[in-house]
Amino acid sequence: MRKRFLMLVVVAVLLVLGGCGKPSKEDVMKKLSNKWNETKGYELNASMEIKTGAEPRVYDVEVWHTKPEFYKVNVTQSGNNDSQMIVRNEEGVFVITPSLGKTYKFQSDWPAQNSQGYLIGTLAEDMKVDKAATMQEKEKEYVFETATRNNHKKLLPTQKIHIDKKTLLPTKVTIHDETGEEKISIKFSKISLGVEHKVADYAVEMDKPKADSDQTENDEEATDNDEKTGYQTYYPAVNWEGATLSDEQSVKTENGQRVFMTFSGEKEFVVIQEPAEKPMNQLPVSVEGDPVDLGFAVAALTDQSIHWEMNGISFFIASDTLSKEELITVANSMTVTESK
Repeated sequence: MRKRFLMLVVVAVLLVLGGCGKPSKEDVMKKLSNKWNETKGYELNASMEIKTGAEPRVYDVEVWHTKPEFYKVNVTQSGNNDSQMIVRNEEGVFVITPSLGKTYKFQSDWPAQNSQGYLIGTLAEDMKVDKAATMQEKEKEYVFETATRNNHKKLLPTQKIHIDKKTLLPTKVTIHDETGEEKISIKFSKISLGVEHKVADYAVEMDKPKADSDQTENDEEATDNDEKTGYQTYYPAVNWEGATLSDEQSVKTENGQRVFMTFSGEKEFVVIQEPAEKPMNQLPVSVEGDPVDLGFAVAALTDQSIHWEMNGISFFIASDTLSKEELITVANSMTVTESK
């Protein structure tokens, strides 16, 4: 009887000790999924640094999300008034560029198949979908390493998601290229779970472009500055052996200069850039493709082209030979060079 009692005590102690062990990846993922996905909505603020171009760029990101599929994402370049907003509501997905007074409408299931590092719901899905995901437990945080699920996934295939142990909320996400080098860093400064917004808060407001004397003076001043400094042309900074600039032409239009570039070789593509046109009305423009967040702009991506606007310039890249990932690579590499 004594031996049996001692055995029961030993078993109980082992069970207690086993329960006090380190939590498994599955245990932590279940807690995170419950906390992040069961909330009816959230607001967050983050800082995003993108290191894929010639120089790092930093952006302020503000996100609203209300279940089931309402999103509002505002991305503003730090130290600059240029911003773009992605809105998903009952009518579709919209990309708004206030500086140009333009709104584009997409028929897309974004962000279901295009995970974003600043959307915590898609991060939870990334961890769930990737059966090979790993978790490292540190003193104050859990660090998950998972595959990415977006249009950059071949170029930026992995990400590390840092989770605070106490709050079970993400503090940082870093996205890495195939060599493991960090290319995008997202740091969360505020995450408020349980915040819901009304349907009306996700309506797309159409503000008329300014047409007063102040705006006219600003346009004239910008034109004068362009004449003094010379036309600025963007060139792709990709180092591909199979792509050579074989032809470049510039044509005068009513809006300024339209530049055509042809790249030949194994990787053939065409780049067209010109001043972005001012909208004639407030109606959204329907565009083909899926919205892709380049960081500095939201682009429309199809199987054979990518189009976006930034700094008052419209860019279009087309190719029969480049993959979607390669089109994004060219877009991310566009660097300004001032012509002589």
